[in-house]
Amino acid sequence: MRRLGSVQQKIPCVFLTEVKEEQSRKRDCQQFQVVATENVNPVALEANIDCAFATEKLDGTCCYVTVYKGEYERQPHLWARLDRKPNKQAEKRFKKYQHSHRSCKGFTWNVECDFKTVPEAWIPAHGVKHHSGRPVPDEHGHIPGWVPVEKDNKQYCWHSSVVDEGVGAVLVLRPSSDDEDLLEIAAVPLADLLEQTLELIGTNVNGNPYGLGNKKQPVHCLVSHGSVGIRNPPPVDFQQLCSWFQESPEGRVEGIVWHCNDGTLVKVHRHHLGLKWPDGETCLGDKSVVIHVDGYNRSQDLFTSLSRLNGHCFSRLLDIQFDL
Repeated sequence: MRRLGSVQQKIPCVFLTEVKEEQSRKRDCQQFQVVATENVNPVALEANIDCAFATEKLDGTCCYVTVYKGEYERQPHLWARLDRKPNKQAEKRFKKYQHSHRSCKGFTWNVECDFKTVPEAWIPAHGVKHHSGRPVPDEHGHIPGWVPVEKDNKQYCWHSSVVDEGVGAVLVLRPSSDDEDLLEIAAVPLADLLEQTLELIGTNVNGNPYGLGNKKQPVHCLVSHGSVGIRNPPPVDFQQLCSWFQESPEGRVEGIVWHCNDGTLVKVHRHHLGLKWPDGETCLGDKSVVIHVDGYNRSQDLFTSLSRLNGHCFSRLLDIQFDL
């Protein structure tokens, strides 16, 4: 059964991949790009990928809703993605090993000394392996995790813009229950999203590929992972997927995440296939959207601005504007 917002760990590519080395513009620096082969990943075949539910892979930043055992004891709270990464010396040693061995297998980390510090409230993501009680880095040398979004932390100001701490609600973009071709933006209780992962998208996230808002009137919202389905997805075939991404109106997405019946998740990203992203207008940005946010009449925050548009329908998501 498909579970919304269940993405907490690295999702394998639907195709077997290989790593290609590219020369960086920086002198004496190599970069490694993961590209897909034409062979379907056995993980996908074993999970019966042909019967999976295909959803849009969204281009934003990952978030998580769980309780925060701090100031808001046992209250649902929005958390931002923060991976623990190696310090400069350890990163240099890791890349040197990766280059000389053409692989990262066998590299040994010292978790106590090799990694940058993280906030005290940081927690590792589900699925992170542990050794002797300490989280272990993945094959990229990162330890995926989360930090609670604090209103006074400017680093997460766009996360905070979609949260109403007073009533414990967040702004969510989701398909309408009445019309699968219509999106809606609604204020949803955090309690309804417990243990879900979501994608924060909008004006100031990843170059805003969906065209939401503008610098003067920024718009951001959360989208539950797995909530935006793909109509008539292509077969899991390398050439057919390449054609679909380039020729189909529904293919104007960053990628696909398949939710298999046994809970397995597999994905493909345009860059795995050597394709550009973003590449013009997007499928999500072209969808109609209705605003269902009501009851806010405070200072000029996003909730209040959207509340003034309650019930209004825009022909495209990228057409949302507050000066009607």
